Amino acid sequence: MSTTTAAPAARPMTNSLAAGRLPRFSPIFLLIGSWIVMGAVYGMLAAAGTLEGFDIVGTVFFGTVLFDVALFVWSLVVEGGRRARDRLITSLVCTAFVIALLPLISLIWTVVAGGVHRFDLTFFSSSMRNVLDEGGGALHATVGTLEITGFAALISVPIGLLTAIYLVEYGRGWLAKGITFLVDVMTGIPSIVAGLFAFALFSLFAGPGIRAGVMGSVALAVLMIPIVVRSAEEILKLVPNELREASYALGVPKWLTVVKVVLPTAVAGITTGIVLSISRVIGETAPLLLTAGFTASMNYDLFDERMMTLPVFVYTQYANQGPEASDFINRAWAGALELILIVAVLNILARLVSFFFSPKTGR
Repeated sequence: MSTTTAAPAARPMTNSLAAGRLPRFSPIFLLIGSWIVMGAVYGMLAAAGTLEGFDIVGTVFFGTVLFDVALFVWSLVVEGGRRARDRLITSLVCTAFVIALLPLISLIWTVVAGGVHRFDLTFFSSSMRNVLDEGGGALHATVGTLEITGFAALISVPIGLLTAIYLVEYGRGWLAKGITFLVDVMTGIPSIVAGLFAFALFSLFAGPGIRAGVMGSVALAVLMIPIVVRSAEEILKLVPNELREASYALGVPKWLTVVKVVLPTAVAGITTGIVLSISRVIGETAPLLLTAGFTASMNYDLFDERMMTLPVFVYTQYANQGPEASDFINRAWAGALELILIVAVLNILARLVSFFFSPKTGR
């Protein structure tokens, strides 16, 4: 006797709303939609004259608040009270994150809006020599920033890296503790103190009143060294001791183990720390005002005469406005925007180095 089994019935197609849950990407689209709605509201208020202009901070903040309310109500209707409360808490955490980013959003928006007017070829191909009002550029400041910061890195990276190697691989007792204490103190010194140190040091040998790009490099190196030491020290501590012990077991001396095993393993983190330290000091203004000074002309020589840098360029353009103040302010915003882009590029390079040169592990 043969039996037949009935084929299982096909399940009916159901959508997310009918199944009592929101679509997967609905919070993201709802957040974007809330920002668009608030942006339209602010745009209409600005067009009607109620507001002076479009407010990016208000748009993001009130759009995020609108997203919290809309997501809670939508989830309450579709998913029920328990799931709605869960989504509300999650959205409030995201709102706190957005609020923390508001100063950065406001800063970037303001700098881009103010500096894009002078972000042209003339700005990057000319200096301020013989420029009284409109025109001119920041080529001399860009070259000065790259040269001074590059030479500061050339001074601070070997000193900081060798200090970190000593503290991790060789340092024991009171000397290592003393160096660690001094590095911690140097980490917190104001930047103007580093500028005064460099000014006083060069005044002893070349006399008072001297200004040169190399003085700015020394001042920035004083600020960079503790950052390089701390970042390299923490990265070197993360290298597994098993790698060192395996090298010692093969008869490799300690210095060669450091060079061939420890440093290649930690090269990605060390490079990232170095790039981040450069990003930290490239925007310093006070020590460079004291040491490198400012000028309207090109100067490629670090060891002779004054040298302009981008932070000082921004300061001088804003502080010494001429008859047409808008020209000076536009150049100041453009210099600030260029400085932010340089820092962004350095951080992207640090991420790329960390990604491509970090040790690859697998099973």
